[in-house]
Amino acid sequence: MDSDSNIRTYPDIGELAFGKKGRLTVSIFMYIELYLVATGFLILEGDNLQNLFPNMEFEVGQGLTIAGKQGFIIIVSLIILPTVWLDNLSLLSYVSTSGVLASGITLGSIIWTGAFEGIGFQQKGTLVNWDGMLTAISLYAFCYCAHPVFPTLYTSMKKKHQFSNVLIVCFIFCTITYASMAIFGYLMFGPQIQSQVTLNLPASKMSSKVAIYTTLVNPIAKYALMVTPIVNAIKTRFSCRCNPRFLSILIGTNLLISTVLVALAIPFFGSLMSLVGSLLSITASVILPCLCYLKISGIYRRFNGQLVCMCFIIIVGVCLVIFGTYRSVLDIIGNF
Repeated sequence: MDSDSNIRTYPDIGELAFGKKGRLTVSIFMYIELYLVATGFLILEGDNLQNLFPNMEFEVGQGLTIAGKQGFIIIVSLIILPTVWLDNLSLLSYVSTSGVLASGITLGSIIWTGAFEGIGFQQKGTLVNWDGMLTAISLYAFCYCAHPVFPTLYTSMKKKHQFSNVLIVCFIFCTITYASMAIFGYLMFGPQIQSQVTLNLPASKMSSKVAIYTTLVNPIAKYALMVTPIVNAIKTRFSCRCNPRFLSILIGTNLLISTVLVALAIPFFGSLMSLVGSLLSITASVILPCLCYLKISGIYRRFNGQLVCMCFIIIVGVCLVIFGTYRSVLDIIGNF
């Protein structure tokens, strides 16, 4: 972005590096990734609400009953709907701040449950489980899958010179939070831990309820941030034909409806997020940025340590995409 002030989005970077084919490639991986992450948010909501209200069913008309998880996904989508209509990323940043606070509260509640609610941190397991290594790496990649949004966030900031500091703080906070959640969750429940640690918590305990309820805030707060780049991309295709505000609402609403349908069809949070991490996150957040940087900077023309390092990262990334995607697809098929 420093090399060309006209760059405002991630697809712009792809176009600067490789022309229209580069823009198309980056756009495909970026938007599908963000779309499936938003879908995963809905699945997460359905899982946790079903954990709180396990025997809930919804009657719709005569003789038509919707199971609890599916009903909760639909209800949550209606709650999220107004946030999708916001098209100002600066305003959305305040909404997503509540998600950051919720992450801290959730982690604190889980630690409290383990320390003071009789669960403890005594579980043990295999130090290295090679059979689950590909899935683990895919999920690690998924944890940082919001990278494609960074250029859009950068252009929306009033004080762009603080962007590097923002990244450093975010990486440190996220890494500490993710690592703590993984370590404490495994020490509490061992190999029996589920795809979401909140599903293991005893729902009758107050600290567990706090953890689960605050977990529910995250998707509501961050859903719009994930789909806004998709909405903007679609809107630019039709901006000259319709009222921009009406078009934004229409596109956002239809995107939400489509993610609800996918969440209802593939309600497997862990497996779907593993697929996103292996196929899309590694490609969009590791492989493509390296390729674009090599092309734009011209480093590929001369042999040096940076070129070797970049090529090594790209090769490892491609291997993880191939084998990780294969494993994730098998997991999804197995769930069906």
